[in-house]
Amino acid sequence: MDSTFENHMRKTIFFISALILFLVTACKKESFISSPNALLSVSADTLSFDTVFTQTGSVTATLKIFNDNDQKLRLSSVELMGGSSSPFNINVDGTPGPSVADIDIEPNDSAYVFVTVTINPTSANSPFVVQDSIRINYNGANRLVQLTAYGQNARYIKGEILTTNTTWDNTLPYVILDGVLVAQGVNLTIQQGTRVHFHADAPMIVDGTLTVNGTKKDSVTFQGDRLDKDYRDLPASWPGIYFRPASNGNTLKYAIIKNAYQGIIAGQATGTFPKLYLSECVIDNVYDAGLTGINSSIRAVNCLISNCGLNILLANGGDYEITHCTVASYSNVYIPHTKPVMVLSNWDSTSQVNTYSMKAQISNNIFWGDFGNVEDEIVILRRGTTPFNVTIENSLYKAKNNLNNATLINNLVNNPPLFDSIDDNGKFYDFRINKGISPVINKGKNLSVPFDLEGKPRDALPDMGSYEKQ
Repeated sequence: MDSTFENHMRKTIFFISALILFLVTACKKESFISSPNALLSVSADTLSFDTVFTQTGSVTATLKIFNDNDQKLRLSSVELMGGSSSPFNINVDGTPGPSVADIDIEPNDSAYVFVTVTINPTSANSPFVVQDSIRINYNGANRLVQLTAYGQNARYIKGEILTTNTTWDNTLPYVILDGVLVAQGVNLTIQQGTRVHFHADAPMIVDGTLTVNGTKKDSVTFQGDRLDKDYRDLPASWPGIYFRPASNGNTLKYAIIKNAYQGIIAGQATGTFPKLYLSECVIDNVYDAGLTGINSSIRAVNCLISNCGLNILLANGGDYEITHCTVASYSNVYIPHTKPVMVLSNWDSTSQVNTYSMKAQISNNIFWGDFGNVEDEIVILRRGTTPFNVTIENSLYKAKNNLNNATLINNLVNNPPLFDSIDDNGKFYDFRINKGISPVINKGKNLSVPFDLEGKPRDALPDMGSYEKQ
């Protein structure tokens, strides 16, 4: 009887002890730490926003505030020091600022602070800096996070149709919202050093004529309007440039087109050759096709077309000259190399297949791709009996299979071009040729193209591609 009673008492005492321990632990977890020395950390001491155009605002940056204690932490306030007049805005776990009070953070948990910035226009033509800070107050202690944004004025074009001859200069960048259309019979001239930025849904459509007068020192750039770190190198950030059938006589010299969904599309040619002349241009990091001709006429000289989903697409026939161009793609984190760098065809893909005449003179070029699954970097597709004249001469290309439907003269096949530097992990691509060892050196044909993409003189025996060894 006594032993039974003792066992019962032991079990009762154990249960009470366990209950007390549970209650103490639970109370400890539910209580708030009150010391000003409580552990608090943030994901960044400074939030920086790259160039933000006035009026359009910016993307949202995220800050995380961590409670590194084993008790709950109450933030008395998270506030913008600039208050309601600050160019920045904050939102703390769904509650908008400029000041948010009494934010509870569970042990070893975090709170999110979302920060945006809108920069008002000023008279400054060059980039300027706006600053503020976020103050985190808890238990009588303060923690500051600095905010910095680089803003710039711009000229905004919103869904505009240009109906008279127009010139854009480099005084301020242009930001295109909802697209811009150059009407038929109208010439848009863009002067050297001009920067044109497009919103995600804003194409440039040309029914008239586009003249781009970039120089070796001051190129004209076309790219998206998201210049913050996480987005400035993303492909498909804006639609691209479209030359519709009515357009003719377009010239782009020293132009850079990058990060578009489709770089340049030239529709059916209706006037004199060429509909589109590209000289010393760079088309880079385009999600779909970098340069597309659809029964069009294009002349491209000294151009670099790199790391696109499909670098050059010449479809439905047409009349083309590709001279001293480097056309190269490497699989990367943005665009896998799964398509040839150049495809030519003389037919369309409608339900009733139509064929068209094709003429293409392709001289002194490099066509190369790597880090992907493409074995033939040039594909030529022919149907029917319409005139078909494609000549590839003094060019380097990769091919597993014989390249049919073309006249081939003095080409280098499956010889790596040995570009200067390719660092795919670091997203660094230098498509200049390696001095002294590249197989393309002095293997071009003298076609009276005196300078290369960088304006450097070519030898009497020029190199293949857009760059001449120096």
